[in-house]
Amino acid sequence: MTMEIKKDLSPAQEQELLSTLEARFEKNMSRHLGLEWAEVHAKLEANTEKLWSLFEMERTGGEPDVVGFDMVTGEYIFYDCSAESPKGRRSICFDQEALESRKEYKPINSATKMAADMGIELLTEQQYRKMQELGNFDTKTSSWVKTPAGIRKLGGALFCDRRYNTVFVYHNGAESYYAARGFRGSLRV
Repeated sequence: MTMEIKKDLSPAQEQELLSTLEARFEKNMSRHLGLEWAEVHAKLEANTEKLWSLFEMERTGGEPDVVGFDMVTGEYIFYDCSAESPKGRRSICFDQEALESRKEYKPINSATKMAADMGIELLTEQQYRKMQELGNFDTKTSSWVKTPAGIRKLGGALFCDRRYNTVFVYHNGAESYYAARGFRGSLRV
């Protein structure tokens, strides 16, 4: 029996989150040049389920921020912008299949399941590289990224980090997990 996740925020939680997001938006204008908080705020208030997803990103240490605007869909794009891989999403394997394949020392969750439960997507390698153009992220940690089906079918998964002022993409067994590896997500609002 799975427990239904309550996806509503109290008015106080909603206000606190919006204040946090606004302060981060104003502090990091270089991440979203030409965008205005008032427009982002209006879009967020009209999409309470997406607001809940942002709350989950924040609650797990992701520090979500606006990193772009899709002119075609009219959506704002949020990424986890915490300096290191979000603390509340580390020590997890890549996906549910990998989690189920472990016979001993199973992690508590998988990146893809956590992301789905939060209503967000894992960053792709391309999105991860774009995020790294906005600052220096994951200099001490690493983050799982979406993995091509061919690699995953063979048991592998991809992760990225930044070392030596360079962004690296690596592979590992999808069932592996480390205290310094989590995942970063994206959300469109």
